[in-house]
Amino acid sequence: MTTINQTDFIQSIADALQYISYYHPTDYIQALGEAYKLEESPAAKDAIAQILTNSRMCAEGKRPICQDTGIVVAFVKVGMQVRFEAGLTLEEMVNEGVHRAYLLPENKLRASIVIDPAGRRINTKDNTPAVVHVSLVAGDTVEVSIAAKGGGSENKAKLAMLNPNDSIVDWILEVVPQMGAGWCPPGMLGIGIGGSAEKAVLLAKESLMAPIDMHELKLRGAQNTEKLTKVEELRLEIFEKVNNLGIGAQGLGGLATVLDVKILDYPTHSASLPVAVIPNCAATRHIHFVLDGSGVAELTPPDLSSYPDVHWVPSAQAKRVNVDTLTKADVANWQAGETLLLTGKILTGRDAAHKRIASMLAKGETLPVDLTNRFIYYVGPVDAVRDEAVGPAGPTTATRMDDYTELMLGQLNLLGSIGKAERGDEALAVIKKYKSVYLMAVGGAAFLVSKAIKKSRVVAFADLGMEAIYEFDVVDMPVTVAVSATGESVHQTGPALWKNKIAQHKVIDIQSVS
Repeated sequence: MTTINQTDFIQSIADALQYISYYHPTDYIQALGEAYKLEESPAAKDAIAQILTNSRMCAEGKRPICQDTGIVVAFVKVGMQVRFEAGLTLEEMVNEGVHRAYLLPENKLRASIVIDPAGRRINTKDNTPAVVHVSLVAGDTVEVSIAAKGGGSENKAKLAMLNPNDSIVDWILEVVPQMGAGWCPPGMLGIGIGGSAEKAVLLAKESLMAPIDMHELKLRGAQNTEKLTKVEELRLEIFEKVNNLGIGAQGLGGLATVLDVKILDYPTHSASLPVAVIPNCAATRHIHFVLDGSGVAELTPPDLSSYPDVHWVPSAQAKRVNVDTLTKADVANWQAGETLLLTGKILTGRDAAHKRIASMLAKGETLPVDLTNRFIYYVGPVDAVRDEAVGPAGPTTATRMDDYTELMLGQLNLLGSIGKAERGDEALAVIKKYKSVYLMAVGGAAFLVSKAIKKSRVVAFADLGMEAIYEFDVVDMPVTVAVSATGESVHQTGPALWKNKIAQHKVIDIQSVS
C-alpha cells in the first residue's frame, strides 16, 4: 500500500503548472522546427519563427508562453493500492495546486476562470476550479496528466453524432476550415471516436496529452492490429488531407496546419458514431508525472540545446509606422499581407470592455476614453513582474469582437484593430465601409510581443482586471495587415493560394511518376 501525502500532491500540481507555463514539450518544439525548415510560405515561416523564438525566450526567462494561461484540465489515475494522507478531497487538492501555481509572485499566471458563466461571469482570481477527471486503476501509484488549455483553441471544439456509415475524414475536412485560425495553428488535432457524446469529447481531450510521433508513424506506416483497428490509417489520412487545405500557420496559408493527429476510440452503440475533435494550439502545454509516495514529482527542464536554432528578427521590408499620427488616408495605402512595426500609443480592449462600452452608450453615458482615430488591441495581458512594463501580451481571437465592429468604427470612429485570426464576412464589410484596417499579431508569441510594450497603464474599467482598457506605449510592435481598407483578407487569400499550390504540386508529382 502506497501513501501519497497531501502536501506532495498539491505541490506537484503547482510545480507542473508553473513548468508548462514556460516550457513547451520538447516533441512539439522539434516538430515545429521541422515544419519551419519545410515551410515555403513567407508569412507562415515568419509566424513560426516568432513562435519558436518566443518559446526559447519563455524557457530562459521563465515567463508564460501565452498570455492565455489556460483552463486547467487534469486526468488523475489513482492506483487501487494507494491511500491518501489528506484532509482534502482529490479535486480540492488539485485546485489548491492551481491556486498556488497561478498566484506565484515570481511568475504570476493570468486568471481566466469565471463563475456564473451564464450570468455575471465573475473572475475567481486564481484560475480555479480546474476540470478534473479521476479514474481508479490497478497499481500502487498516482498518474497525473495535466494541461492548461487556451480558450482560443478550446472554443473550436466540435462534436457530431454521425451515422454509422458516414465518413469521419469527410466530417473532419468540413469542420477544420470552419475553425478558422483562432486556435493558433500549427498545432495538433485530438479526435475521439465512439462511446457516447460525452465520452467522445473526453477521448478527444485525453488524446492531446500524448507526445507527437507523426514522423515516426509516417516512417513505419500504419499497423492495423486488432487493438489499433483503423486508428493509425485514419491518423495518417487526416494529417495529410488537413495539411493539404493550405490553412497554414496562423491561418496565413502554408504547408503546416497540423503537426500531428491524435485519436482515441471506444466501443459505441450500433446505431451511433460519435466523433469529437479538439485542436491544441501553438501554446501546447501538458505534462505527465507519477507519484509513488517518495515525495514531490521531479520535473526535469528541457535541454535548450535541443531547441531549433531559430531567432526571429523583423523583416527588412517591414514598414515602420507611428500610430499617433495616422489618418484614414495613411491606412488606405496599406496592402493586405504587408508587415508593419507599430510605434506609439494603442488602447486595449476585449469582450467585457466592448460589452460595457455598448451598455454605457445605450444608457446615454459618457465613455471614459475617446476612441477616435485610435487602434485597439484585443488582449488580456499577464500581470507584470520585476521590471516588466507588462507581462506576456499576445492577441486574442478577433472574431469574438465582430458584433461590435459597426459600433466601434462607425459611432466611435476607431481607426483600426489588432488581434489574431480572421474576421467574419459582416465585419469585413464594415471594415471596408469605414475604410478601416485590421492588423494581426502572432498568437503563441506573447512574450516576444510584450517586449515591444514599453509602458502600460489602465485608463478605464479597472475592475475588469485583465479585461480592463489599458494604454500601451509600443515601439516596433510586429503586425501584419490582415484586412486592408478595401476589405481584402489574408485569411481568405492566403489559404486559397496555398491550397491551390499544394494541389498543383501533387498533380506534378503524380505526372512525373506516371
